[in-house]
Amino acid sequence: MNFDPVTLAIPFYFFLIGLELLADKIQHQKSYRLHDALTNIGCGASQQIVGVFLKVISVGIFEVIRYNFAIFDIPVNWLSFIIVFILADFSYYWAHRMSHEINLFWQAGHVVHHQSEDYNYSVALRQSWFQTFFTSPFYWYIALLGFDTTQFLLAYSLNTVYQFWIHTEKIGKLGFLEWIMNTPSHHRVHHGRNPEYIDKKSCRRFYCLG
Repeated sequence: MNFDPVTLAIPFYFFLIGLELLADKIQHQKSYRLHDALTNIGCGASQQIVGVFLKVISVGIFEVIRYNFAIFDIPVNWLSFIIVFILADFSYYWAHRMSHEINLFWQAGHVVHHQSEDYNYSVALRQSWFQTFFTSPFYWYIALLGFDTTQFLLAYSLNTVYQFWIHTEKIGKLGFLEWIMNTPSHHRVHHGRNPEYIDKKSCRRFYCLG
C-alpha cells in the first residue's frame, strides 16, 4: 500500500516535538533530556527499519488467513471501514493489555516503551523491535471475518498515529472527551511511576487498563 499514515506522519511527529520544546522554553520547564530523547528517537528509527521486514510477515499472514479461511466476503466501503477501525482499536487495547499482563510479552517487547526517564512526545517513538510478533495474533480474527487487508492496514495505521499525541504532559484534561477517548491525561496515569499512580486504572470508552 502506497498510502502509509505512519510514514506520512513522521514530519508531524517532529513538529509536535518542536512545539513541546518551545512550550518548555516559554514555561521555563524541562521535559526533555538530550540523551533520553536521542535514545527514544533511535529506538523508533531502528524499529521502523526492522519493522519493514516484520510487517511483510505479519501482513502476509493476515492475507493468507483472509484469502483461505475468511467466513465472509466483506465489501470495501465506508461502513466496513468504520467497523474495521473499531475492531482494530479494540484489538489494540487487548494486545496492549496483554503486553502488560503476560510476562513474555512484557519482557521481550513492551517494556522498552516504558523505560524512558522522561515523559514527552519522543517517548511515543520508543518501541520494541519485536512487538509485532506478540501483537499480530490479536488482529487475525479480523482477517477471519473477511475484512480487506488494505482496509485493515489503513485503520491500524491511523490507530497507531493517534497514539503519538497522548504522550505529553503539556495537555491537561479534556472534559467529556476523557469519558470516550484515550487522552494525554489517561496515558500519563498509565506511564506513571509515582507511588500514588502504581496499579491505578487508565480507562477509556468501556476499556480499563490497570
